[in-house]
Amino acid sequence: MLTIQKNLSRSFYVLLSLPSTAMGFALSIQIAALSWLLNTQYGLDIHEVGLVWAAGPIAGILGQVIIGIISDKVWFWGGRRRPFIIVGGVLAGMMLLALPNIDIVSGALGMDGLLGIAIVIALTLDLSINVSMNPTRSIIADVTPQGEQRTQGYTWMQLISGTFGMMAYAIGATLGNYVLIYLGAALVFLLAVVPPFFIEEPKQLTENEDGNDQGAINLKEILVNIKPLWGFLIYDAYALFIKLAGIQVDNYWVEIACLILTAYFVFTTLLPSEQGKPEQQANLIGFRKVLAAHSFSWIGIQSMFVFLFAFLQDKMPGIADDELGKIINLSFLVLNGVAAILPALVLLPLTRSYGLVRVHTVCIATMALGYFGVVLFGHSEYMLYGLMAFLGIGWSAVISLAFAIMSEKIDQSRMGSYMGLFNLSVVIPQLVVSLGVGLAVSQAEDKGLIFVISAVSLLISAIAWMRVEEIKPKVLSE
Repeated sequence: MLTIQKNLSRSFYVLLSLPSTAMGFALSIQIAALSWLLNTQYGLDIHEVGLVWAAGPIAGILGQVIIGIISDKVWFWGGRRRPFIIVGGVLAGMMLLALPNIDIVSGALGMDGLLGIAIVIALTLDLSINVSMNPTRSIIADVTPQGEQRTQGYTWMQLISGTFGMMAYAIGATLGNYVLIYLGAALVFLLAVVPPFFIEEPKQLTENEDGNDQGAINLKEILVNIKPLWGFLIYDAYALFIKLAGIQVDNYWVEIACLILTAYFVFTTLLPSEQGKPEQQANLIGFRKVLAAHSFSWIGIQSMFVFLFAFLQDKMPGIADDELGKIINLSFLVLNGVAAILPALVLLPLTRSYGLVRVHTVCIATMALGYFGVVLFGHSEYMLYGLMAFLGIGWSAVISLAFAIMSEKIDQSRMGSYMGLFNLSVVIPQLVVSLGVGLAVSQAEDKGLIFVISAVSLLISAIAWMRVEEIKPKVLSE
């Protein structure tokens, strides 16, 4: 074991953050370039772009849960997380190289449909990212003790990952998205493959409070724990079926029914109190509340990521394709710039005084206000950049504090399994965005609807986070 790992020094936190940074960089490239590439270079419309993005959540539903369960119980190549990080990193680099060459791939395979090839490449890219993403986050919890050290691990993860994310958007804005994609493919490969060999993983994960290994999580436990997501999941299955079957629906009764079901399942999840319950039961109640709250955060955030291009085309008519790509990149550069700085330098100190959940809740509430601001004032380029900086407060918490909160509420011996379930609160709502929000946005005359949906979703999320019991990180020993 390296000395920096024994001492949990800052240099070790940096090293520990690099695999997650690789996957975050791949996602940044996807966010910056995928919608722009599909719309401006290949001529796909808004609804088709949303369908391509649907490939990612499908990959996440399968990939992160399965890999999380497997990685808790296996050991090869000198680790339980290491093999999946390396394999996913190699595949992600290869798919990034294929992304700007969809037409070439289509021609080489003798196929005419760009949409089908785009979906296959996007699905493979997302599957490779999801193979690695869960282990890159689980390994942080594996090698850091509960409390403030683990919170530091996740805040440092966001500092490093966010800094590289800023670099991705800066490259895209200055040198163009094609340069970003090719440079990114090499960087993703390097950061995913090399650092895991310098991180020593424990062969035995911490057991639960009874000292017993509960074994692999089963299907019943998965379904019970994701109860707040059932309404979203039912809608995803319905919307995906009618899309693939080519069925035209002229009413929205199913959507209304799924909305009512979602409200019911979320409400019944948030209602029970964690106080006065045995620790394990209280933690599971808290974990389900975290899923409910986090899911609404991602409906708003994913709507912005996927459909910002449509909002800009509507509110800034006449801008050229290259200028559109530049504005998108600069917007996400500002967003991630704030998100890179805040977790380690601002949010972590605040959690010592006010608690993880309270700080996170306030950050989510500011993001809701920011989205309302985009609806009202985000019609000019520089005003949009200012609002993106404000939105970065909430984004910084979503990609750092949420992981720290979740990791404190679960059985430590099944970190990978529960990290996979936690990811369902991201990918299932993302699929709602691709299939439901995408349809609504394509039919709306005013594309400001994108940020109305985002604002309402983040407001609901903030209210839901208020029902999660506070966590007070342990103070580091002197």
